[in-house]
Amino acid sequence: MKYASIPFNQNHNGWLRETPASRPALRGDCEADWAIVGAGFAGLAFARRLASHNPNLKIVVVDAASAAESSSARNSGFAIGLPHNIGSSTAELKKAQDYRSLLQAGIDELKTIVTDRGIDCEWEKAGKYHCQADARSESVLQEYRDNLELMDEAYEVLDRETLSQKLGTHFYHKGIYTPGAVLLNPASLAIGLAATLPENVTLYDMTPVMAIHYGKINRLVTPFGTLCAPKVMLATAALSRELAPGISKQAAMATFASLTAPLTDEQRQRLPIMKSWGLTPVNAIAGATLRYTADRRILIRQHVVPALHGRVTATQTYAATRLHRATFDKIFPQFRDVSLTHSWSGTISVTRNGAPVWGALSGAVYTASGCNGAGISKQTIAGSLLADYALGYDNPLTATMLALGEANYLPPSPLLDAAIAGSLLKERWLGRKEA
Repeated sequence: MKYASIPFNQNHNGWLRETPASRPALRGDCEADWAIVGAGFAGLAFARRLASHNPNLKIVVVDAASAAESSSARNSGFAIGLPHNIGSSTAELKKAQDYRSLLQAGIDELKTIVTDRGIDCEWEKAGKYHCQADARSESVLQEYRDNLELMDEAYEVLDRETLSQKLGTHFYHKGIYTPGAVLLNPASLAIGLAATLPENVTLYDMTPVMAIHYGKINRLVTPFGTLCAPKVMLATAALSRELAPGISKQAAMATFASLTAPLTDEQRQRLPIMKSWGLTPVNAIAGATLRYTADRRILIRQHVVPALHGRVTATQTYAATRLHRATFDKIFPQFRDVSLTHSWSGTISVTRNGAPVWGALSGAVYTASGCNGAGISKQTIAGSLLADYALGYDNPLTATMLALGEANYLPPSPLLDAAIAGSLLKERWLGRKEA
């Protein structure tokens, strides 16, 4: 029997305030009405919506690690309500109205849960800066601005000097500020969402699914037991591709982030008076995503590598950390004495044409994946809508989700490996002045 690859980051999530209590692994044989593989934002949202529709359903969620160490908990902590470009691709901007409706619905859903269940995740509606360092990137920023006007969204165009007063750096040539984005601690959010699932949902940690035998009753094989269920939802994105029936439409990419120690009072004086902020670059492959947090730390997220089997080595993390240090010093030369205390990786699922992989894969097997970044709000609403879709509940946003189209076919390895390597080289060349 060929077993599925097990995702593994050889590093620790820097967002964790403390080591969270772990849930037990699945042991022995278990039966459920629904089996959900993956405790990220999509899987947790799917489980929550299923359970709310029918409290009599027995729902079991398994994760290879835990919600706290999932890729969802490892992202940069932007809950974004507006579409923007990923790399040089402007695929989301082509369907801006649809993405806006979905992303804002995702934020609204999360805000309700966070408020009602008292989840402490440092939720802050701080807005977002979308910036370019290279004056030649003007066309991408202009298309973003044009779409904001078409959507009648509030925004502000900022020049280098104004940005320096907002961000504490002269690195960026121009930027656009939009007020709607939420900044948060993604690990705290994931932990809170997992802890407040309805009573008819059971979550098992450290339970990787090694294989799935599909049939009238699907049998999920884990290291210490089996989970049998007539219906399955795969919330593994592009990880453990061996579990998904049908052709491949998505690939996993690893991204890396580092977080500084909190700035001392003396170091803080080197910045203008400013509030916490978040920044996305016009080229997310070559440029750096940045945050200045409420507790005076600076996050830098930069560097993307293929992770087709979901595994990131310590050597890759070390290389990314060295790149972060060099980029950080370039953006904030006044902080060469500020140390990077945490560095970690996470994975995103990318598709060839920017469309999601969403719906029924075959029979009673469903998925919500292919996020292409910005996964907090996007994957939350994708998971919730998929539950409505699977149970036959009418939701007007389902048509909006379907309007995003279908992801294109991706070739198998080694053609896929070569294609990804070529695409990354292209993006790094196009965005070489952005970091």
